[in-house]
Amino acid sequence: MPQISLPFFPEDITLINSHVGFRKHKGIVYYFNGSMPIYQHPEGDIRSFRLFTSQLVVNGNARQSEIVKAFGVSVISVKRWVKRYREVGAQGFFYQ
Repeated sequence: MPQISLPFFPEDITLINSHVGFRKHKGIVYYFNGSMPIYQHPEGDIRSFRLFTSQLVVNGNARQSEIVKAFGVSVISVKRWVKRYREVGAQGFFYQ
């Protein structure tokens, strides 16, 4: 019996790559692996955005270039966020 190839993304999700996508809905940004939500944050929460996109890169779920293309941020910004995450961890985005 044939099976659907996963991950399966609904039509309203913007793909970061073939495994991860995101969707904005009512002021909240939702991230998905296939049809399963994996993270969410308010649209204006830049610290959570930086943290999560850095985690995607460090954990091997997305490349820096994919983050740049999907969100329209600069390459140097993504490099800085990833460096901060690797050196300090999640607290580096919230405690200054």
